[in-house]
Amino acid sequence: PERPDDQPFTEPWQARAFALAVVAAERMDVPWDEFRDRLKAAIAERPDQPYYESWMDALERLVAELAPA
Repeated sequence: PERPDDQPFTEPWQARAFALAVVAAERMDVPWDEFRDRLKAAIAERPDQPYYESWMDALERLVAELAPA
């Protein structure tokens, strides 16, 4: 669907999810391509799921797998 003023996010939580992924990848020294690959895998697993829900799935997996305990 069209977004007013060509905004990349339709909900505030989507912008926060994007920012969280950027910061998490930077702080864990994860190349952005690795996050992108995880996102593609999350989308492939559940193609009918909304995009930013797949984004959150990818972020949660990244943090669960790579964050120090």
